[in-house]
Amino acid sequence: MAARVTVLLTSPRTAPGLLSFPAWERLRAADAVLAADPDPAWQEAFSQAGVSLEDVSGVPVALRAGRLVEEAADGRELVWWGSEDGDPGLTDALAEHLSRRAVASRPPEVEVLTGSYDMPGARLLDLVAVMDTLRSPGGCPWDAEQTHTSLLPYLLEEAHEVIEAVESDDAAHLEEELGDLLLQVVFHARVAQDGYGFGIDEVAAGIVAKLIRRHPHVFSAAGSSSSAAEVEETWEMLKATEKAGRSGFEGIPATLPALARAQKMLGRLSRAGVDVDVAVEKASQGDELAAALLRVVVLARASGADAEASLRAALGRLVPPEQ
Repeated sequence: MAARVTVLLTSPRTAPGLLSFPAWERLRAADAVLAADPDPAWQEAFSQAGVSLEDVSGVPVALRAGRLVEEAADGRELVWWGSEDGDPGLTDALAEHLSRRAVASRPPEVEVLTGSYDMPGARLLDLVAVMDTLRSPGGCPWDAEQTHTSLLPYLLEEAHEVIEAVESDDAAHLEEELGDLLLQVVFHARVAQDGYGFGIDEVAAGIVAKLIRRHPHVFSAAGSSSSAAEVEETWEMLKATEKAGRSGFEGIPATLPALARAQKMLGRLSRAGVDVDVAVEKASQGDELAAALLRVVVLARASGADAEASLRAALGRLVPPEQ
């Protein structure tokens, strides 16, 4: 006789039907499988697998625990299908019933079995679900009325706060700010789903395809690379091929800070074989200050430095005036 209660735990982020082999074995062998308010999609998966799932959500927790213990004690094998909320109170109720049963006779065995685990990145599904709730009818009125344009100040602010967290070498701050920036990406994707017909899945699919395409040394059997410099060269070559037909400085955002924008523009001129010194003189049009600033950017590029980051670091070292 089995005389066993199995509490089966699963990740709420696991697709219906995706369980470990031991979990399915236990479910199929059980005399009864009980659950409280199970997901209809899981009920369908169980039905297709020939497993009968009984919903006891209307039964008080103490009585659920009592039934599990008493029926298992009679030599049956019962499985409790864990709920997303962790079934508050069930563990304590089981312990109480097992203690009472132990006074009169041997109590049934109780085993906790994990049937599925979160995959890396699974919590991103929670963020997408929360954002969907906020933007859907009955959600948050403020979130529902936001547009790509209204969200731009937050996107810019969060990006700068990530930069600040990185440069301050504050791990806890960086973790928080990366979350705030990620929210902006998911928020924009949800807004796009309403307005343009694409959502976070299309956004993710696009960047995955780009990463694989631009890393042939990793994802292609024929590819190889011996150094970071070679990788960068391959990246730029592939990028140029993808962007064939792009003219001038197309693709360099006009909203970039001036130093960062200058570095990108001068970099594109250099890769195109243009004499950067001549280009700087022409762009300065006799303005010595402009010429000096551009030459600083040229110097930064030549030394492999980030002009914007260097200036930001210097500003952080300035000593404020005494009050």
